[in-house]
Amino acid sequence: MAVDEKLYSRQLYVMGHEAQRRMMASRVLLIGVSGLGVEIAKNCILAGVSAITLCDPEAPNSFDLGGNFYLSEGDIGQSTRAEICKDKLAELNQYVAVSVAPVSSLQAKDEILNLITDIACVVITVPLHSSLLFAINEKCREMNSSFIYTLVTGVFSSVFCDFGDAFVVSDKDGENPASCQIESILPDNPAFVKVLEDLGRHGMETGDFVTFSRVQGLGGILDDSTKEYEIKSTGPYTFELVGCDFTECPEAATQGYITQVKKPVTMSFKSYEEALENPGELMLSDFAKFDRPALLHLAYKALAAYADKNGTEFPQPGDVAAAEEVFEIAKSLDTESILEGNEKAKNIILQLASGSRSVISPMCAALGGIVGQEILKACSGKFSPINGFLYFDADECLPDSLLPQADISPTNSRYDSQIALFGKAVQQKILDLNYFIVGAGAIGCEMLKNWALMGVGCGPNGKIHITDMDRIEKSNLSRQFLFRNTDINEFKSACAAKAAVTMNSDMKIVPYQEKVCADTEHLFGDDFYDKLTGVCTALDNVEARLYVDQKCLFYRLPMFESGTLGTKGNTQVVVPHLTENYGATRDPPEKSIPVCTLKNFPNQIQHTLQWARDYFEGEFKQSAEDVNSYLGSSDFSASLAGQQNTKVDTVRSIRRTLVDERPKSFEDCIVWARLKFEDMFNSQIRQLLHNFPEDQVTSSGTKFWSGSKRCPKAVDFDLDAKCEDAGMLNHLDFVVAAANMRASMYGIKGRTDEVYFREVLKSVIVPDFVPKEGVKIAANEAEAKEDSPGSGDMDVDTECDQILASLPKPSELAGFKLVPIEFDKDIDDHMLFVTACSNLRALNYYIPTEDTHRSRAIAGRIIPAIATTTAMVTGFICLDLYKVVGSAQKELKLEHLKNGFVNLAIPFITLSEPTAPAKTKAILKGKEWEWTAWDSLDMNKGDITLAEFLDFFEKEYNLDISMLSHGVSILYSFFANKKKVEERKKMKMSEVVTSITKKEFPPNQLFIILELIANDLETDEEVELPYVKFRFR
Repeated sequence: MAVDEKLYSRQLYVMGHEAQRRMMASRVLLIGVSGLGVEIAKNCILAGVSAITLCDPEAPNSFDLGGNFYLSEGDIGQSTRAEICKDKLAELNQYVAVSVAPVSSLQAKDEILNLITDIACVVITVPLHSSLLFAINEKCREMNSSFIYTLVTGVFSSVFCDFGDAFVVSDKDGENPASCQIESILPDNPAFVKVLEDLGRHGMETGDFVTFSRVQGLGGILDDSTKEYEIKSTGPYTFELVGCDFTECPEAATQGYITQVKKPVTMSFKSYEEALENPGELMLSDFAKFDRPALLHLAYKALAAYADKNGTEFPQPGDVAAAEEVFEIAKSLDTESILEGNEKAKNIILQLASGSRSVISPMCAALGGIVGQEILKACSGKFSPINGFLYFDADECLPDSLLPQADISPTNSRYDSQIALFGKAVQQKILDLNYFIVGAGAIGCEMLKNWALMGVGCGPNGKIHITDMDRIEKSNLSRQFLFRNTDINEFKSACAAKAAVTMNSDMKIVPYQEKVCADTEHLFGDDFYDKLTGVCTALDNVEARLYVDQKCLFYRLPMFESGTLGTKGNTQVVVPHLTENYGATRDPPEKSIPVCTLKNFPNQIQHTLQWARDYFEGEFKQSAEDVNSYLGSSDFSASLAGQQNTKVDTVRSIRRTLVDERPKSFEDCIVWARLKFEDMFNSQIRQLLHNFPEDQVTSSGTKFWSGSKRCPKAVDFDLDAKCEDAGMLNHLDFVVAAANMRASMYGIKGRTDEVYFREVLKSVIVPDFVPKEGVKIAANEAEAKEDSPGSGDMDVDTECDQILASLPKPSELAGFKLVPIEFDKDIDDHMLFVTACSNLRALNYYIPTEDTHRSRAIAGRIIPAIATTTAMVTGFICLDLYKVVGSAQKELKLEHLKNGFVNLAIPFITLSEPTAPAKTKAILKGKEWEWTAWDSLDMNKGDITLAEFLDFFEKEYNLDISMLSHGVSILYSFFANKKKVEERKKMKMSEVVTSITKKEFPPNQLFIILELIANDLETDEEVELPYVKFRFR
C-alpha cells in the first residue's frame, strides 16, 4: 500500500512507514459525535486510518456546541450529529472513507453489536448504559477489536482502554534505537566493548540486544550486520557481549558502529467490567493530586450508576439535588473510605455531577489528542497503550463552590457548556478578550478552533490578531486542520482566520503576514500591545519565543507557550508577577559540528548531510548570487573591500561559474557533474590519504586514523553501484541531480532519462589523479582556524585584481543572469542531490548510508509532528486561559496554574506548578522592596524635562541619580560636562534622547526604557533597581 509521503511527511517521522501502512488498512467505529467524538474523528482522519464509521443518531443540543466545531446554533434539534458532521470530516483527508452507521438509537444493542465486524478499534465517547458497554466490550474481545470508552464531563474526564489479552506492541516508546561507535572490543571471554566517550553514553540496559556494522578488526567475526547480540551493561560507556568468547580473535576491534535492536512487547488488558471493580494501579497525571485518580474512579462509577437509573442522562447544570444523589451513590460504593470526613472530595464529586453535561472545547481537545493517539496505537501496534483507566481533570478552573442557578442557566447558545461551569459573567470576560496569536501553523489552527468555540474575541470589545509569514504546503494538511487542498500556496494566517470565522461568525479577527521582530515594531508597537489582554505563541523557534517573551514582560501580559515534538508536548503558562517568564530558564545552545570534522573527518551521517547541504548552498546558490552581483555592479572590486577573508574564494568562484565551467548545453552539465564526482569522492580522498597515509602515526605515537577519525577510501565511479544500507543508486543519482541543478541555474532544459545519461557518460574523459605537493590539510580544529585565505604565494589583492581583469565585462553579458537555487527540503530534486552527495561521502568513510526520507529529516531539521499531540497541548493551554481570565469567587494563585510535559507514546502525562519569578531585594524609601523581572519603575507624567525627572526621583523615592541611560546612550551622568548637563535639564526627555541618538521616535511608540544608577540620599548606598518605564505620549 503506497503512502502519500507529501501529505504525511511530518507524521511519518513519528509513526514510520510500516505503522502508517497498518493504520491505512484499519477501520474505526466511533460511537458518539459530540465535542469529544468529533475531535477524535478529526485526529484519526488526519492521521490516515482507512475508514471511520460514525454512530450517533442523536440530534444536537446546545451543550454539544461547546466542543463540536462542525455544529452551529441552527443545527440544534435538526438531523443527527453524525449526519451533520460526516461531509465536513470527510473533507479533511481524501484517503479516508467516512460513513454513518444506520442505527435507530444509542440504546439499540443488537444494531450496535452488528457493526463490530472487521473493526480495529471501537471508541465510545457518550454515556451508554453499563450493560450495553459490557456487551460492546465483550464483542470487541470476541472480534479481536480494541475497545476504548472515554467521557468529557465539564473539566473532568476519563479514558478506559482494553486491547485484549495479548496485544503486541512493535515499538514501546518510539525513540530511535540507541546507536554509538566502537572505541575498542577486546578479544576476551565475554567480549568487552567500549564506546567512544566523546559521542555520549551508550544508553542501553542489561538484556538489550545490539547489531554491529563496519567493524574493523576481530578477524571479521562481527561482519554479519544482521546478527543480534545480548549485552550486559557494565557502565555508561562499556558493556559485555553475553555468551561471546572472542579469545581466538587475532586482534581487538578499533572502529565500527553499534545499533540497538528494539524488541516487540506483549501487553495484557482487563475487560471494562473487571477493571471497574479491580482497576489496579491508576495512571497519575498531576503530582499535586496523588489521591485524585482513586477519587475520580469512585465518582465516575457513581455517575454511571445515576445515569443507568435515569435513561443514561447526567444531572442538569446546577441541579443540587441530583448532584447530592450522585454523592450519596458514591458513598454507598466507597469501600476504601475515600470520602470519610473529606469535604474537598465531596466538593469534587458535586462539581463533577453538576457540570457533567458540559462539553467544553479545551477538554475535548486535550482528551481528543490523548484518545486519538490510543486509537492509532490500536490500529498500528506502535507505542504503549494506556492499560486500564486514565482520569484527568482541571478543577482549578472552577469556582470554589457551586454557582447559583440563575448564573448558570442555559441560554440556548454555543456557550451554554461554559456558562454551566463558570457562570455568565466569566463568559462575558472571555468574549471581550483581546489576544495575539503568533503563528498560524498546527498549534495556531487548533488554538483558533478552541477560541471560536470558547468565544474568545467574539464580544463587542473583543478581538484576535494572528500573524504568520508562511504559505500553506501539502505537508501541512495532515495536522493543520483548518486548511484544505484548495488553500495550498495561500497565506496561513488569512486562511486560518477565515476558517475560524466560519465556526463562529461573531469572531473578530485580523490576519497579518508579518514576522514579529524588531523590524516590525512600527506595526506591533506600544499602541498595539497596549490594547491586548494576552499573547499566545505558536512558534517553531526559540529566538522568536524569546523576543515575544520580552514584549510580554515589558507590557505585563500573560503569555501561553506550547510546543510539540512528535508524541511529546509541553506547555508553559506565564502570568505577570505570578510566574517566571519564558526566558528566565533556557536550554543550552545546540552544539555545532567542528569545521575540520565536516571537511576531512566525518564519522556520522549527520556530518555528511551537513557537508552535502553546505556544498549545495555554495555551488547552486552562492556561486550564482556572486555572478549576479558581479554582473549587476559598476564597481565590483569596491564591494569586495569589506570581505578580505573571503574575496579570493568569491572571485575564483565567479571565474569558474562564469568562464571556466560555464555550460552551453545539457551535455556540458552532465560532464561537469561527472568530473565533480571524481573530484569530490575520489581525488580529494586520495589527496587526503597522500597527506595522511593509512599507517600515519602522531607525535605521541598513536595511530592518526583511530577513534573518531575514520580512514577513508576513494569511491570509483560505477553507475550500477547500490549502497547496502539505503539501497540507493548514489552514483547515478548524484550525476542526474547535479546535472539538472546545474542546468536549472543556467536556464538550460534538463532531463532525467537514465539511458541518455549512460550514453553521454561513456564519452566523458576523466583525467588521472596526480597528488599535489605542498597542500596543507588541517588535522584538527585548531589548525583549521589557523588556515589563512588566499593562495599563499600571491598577495590576496593582487590575485583578486588579476582574476577580475580576466573576466568578461558586465556590459559584454548584458541581460545574462543566473538563477540561484535555495535549498528546500520539500523539493525532491534538491533532496535527491543532498542524499546522494551525503551517501557517497559516507561510503568514503565507511559510515552507514540513509535513504531520502531519513536524510530529509536530518538535513532539513524537520520537527516530527502529529495532530494528536497538537490538539492536546492547545487543550491544556486553553484550560489555563480559563484560570487567567478568572473564575467567580476565586483568587488566582500560583498552585492553580499548570505547566505540562507529555509523551503520548509511553504514555506519560505530568502537570506541575510553574516556578515563581526570582526576586531582587532593594531598600527604597527606607523599606525593603522585593522586585522581579516583571517590575519596573513606571512614570506616567507626560513628556517632562530632565530636571523634572531627576527631581521626581529625589522627592518620590529619596534617590540621587548619578547616571541615566537609554540603550547605549548616556543621557545624564554626574561626571559629564556641567554646561551640557544644564542644557539637557531644560529639554524634554524625548528631546534629550533624540538629540543624542539622532533618531526620531516612531509615531506609535509610547514608552522610553531608561536604566539608572542611583544612591539612597540618606545612606548614600547604591540601590539596585529595575528599569524605568517612562510614558512620554
